[in-house]
Amino acid sequence: MAMREGEFERILTVLEEADADGTLTASEICDLLEEHDAEVGSAHRVATVLGRRAQTGEVEVIQGQPYRYRVPARNN
Repeated sequence: MAMREGEFERILTVLEEADADGTLTASEICDLLEEHDAEVGSAHRVATVLGRRAQTGEVEVIQGQPYRYRVPARNN
């Protein structure tokens, strides 16, 4: 499935608005998205979007059970 336009940006925006530091699981990120009315579907979808961005170095994936994700703060 191709990434829908703007999903990564929505995730970044919500993480900034929530002032989320450190690492989060896809489920935790999905919960934050729902709290901010910016759903992207499911924790699996969040993991897919972040995993693809990890391939380009934009996201750090911390191996474990479950995986955790670290998204660097944007420079505005």
